Amino acid sequence: MKLAKIDGAAYLIEDSSHARKINNFSDLVLAANAGIDQLELGEQRSFALKDLSMPIEKPQQILAVGMNFLDHSKEIHLDLPKTPSTFTKFSSSLTGPNPDVKRHGPRTDWETELVIVVGKSGRDIKEADALDHVAGYMVGEDISDRDVQFANDPAQFSLGKSFEKFSPVGPWLSTPDELGNLADEFITTRVNGEVVQHASLDQLIFSPAKLISYFSSIIELQPGDLIFTGTPSGTGVGHNPEIYLNKGDLLSGEISSLGSLKIKIIN
Repeated sequence: MKLAKIDGAAYLIEDSSHARKINNFSDLVLAANAGIDQLELGEQRSFALKDLSMPIEKPQQILAVGMNFLDHSKEIHLDLPKTPSTFTKFSSSLTGPNPDVKRHGPRTDWETELVIVVGKSGRDIKEADALDHVAGYMVGEDISDRDVQFANDPAQFSLGKSFEKFSPVGPWLSTPDELGNLADEFITTRVNGEVVQHASLDQLIFSPAKLISYFSSIIELQPGDLIFTGTPSGTGVGHNPEIYLNKGDLLSGEISSLGSLKIKIIN
């Protein structure tokens, strides 16, 4: 299933421009956990990307993983992690799939990522059972102010990635049955139509199952929690010379079967 929020209500996406209202659930995680046979559907309506809002509005926890692609770790000159290199993104940075974003500074960068949506709570989840705790997946953009991120040595991540609207997610929540082999999915980022990132998810150092198992060994995961799983090479900071987002730029982040985000930089 592909589940979305349109005008504040829950909808089942039927194709790229049509959806049906879900009458008995307003929470997409609950709808995903229930399954399509338990959904009471209303009449069909049309929609456009601009009509979609955040699929998950108030996660209790937002975890994010740095250096989870081999090539990206190399391009920013950081050693490969022995365990997931983890930071948080603050919930006030969340926004929907079609935002206008203000830069905080001149070194504002892109990072398209797979986002896991936790469906069931748990501690000490075995890796073999981890995917049973997944409600679905989304596309996420981990927009980053590199000046704030690298102001100190060692770098600190959370604040530089948590400015207003620096965490677009969506366009909808795709349940795991929508996908075949997740490793066959490709991340693609474009700036003004030019491809700057393109990589398959089989390059992830720590898989979604490994991440869920690891995080739950430390904290209790809750329904609706988000896990940003990392970005491949091709970020602006990794270019020589470095390149960054500018006023008027159109940024898009896409994962093959999960849809795309459309972001406009307005300052």
